Amino acid sequence: MAPTTQDDPKDEQHRGGEAAETNESHASGPRNPRPVRVYHKSRGRRIGDAVIGLFIRAGVVPSSYILTTRGRRTGRLRTNPVTIVQRANTRWLVAPYGPTPWVLNARATGQVSLRRGRERADYTIREVTPQEAGPVLKQYLGIAKPTRPYFQASLDSPVEEFIAEAGRHPVFELTPTS
Repeated sequence: MAPTTQDDPKDEQHRGGEAAETNESHASGPRNPRPVRVYHKSRGRRIGDAVIGLFIRAGVVPSSYILTTRGRRTGRLRTNPVTIVQRANTRWLVAPYGPTPWVLNARATGQVSLRRGRERADYTIREVTPQEAGPVLKQYLGIAKPTRPYFQASLDSPVEEFIAEAGRHPVFELTPTS
């Protein structure tokens, strides 16, 4: 089985199942699936997020925002740096590491806020189908290079491989609330 980002079996429904160990056919013939890195929130990751957060708040990191969600258990506001995909006049929020706490919080409330520099906007979210997510994930991989090891599909993979992988990387359509 391919590694996943959650140890909690209750979250199986959110992952859409685990990837099967198969040699899927590719345009050039059968291929072995790429190994996928598992996400762990470490002290180094927290420090890195804090540093990149400073640059995002200053508005100097392209396509990146500070995402704010309300904690589903505590009600406290939580922030995380995220990369937004702009596609066909729609903004998309991608969870490259799977159903992490911010994803669970966003699902619970149905709302998020994005901040970058001096601009701030509130959104309602809709988790999209794998067919809708596939092209967004492919575009995301081109924008957010540090997340590539967490995807089985590569940058040159067809959209169908991203559709197959969409269950491990939730994608949300963002709709402005005002």
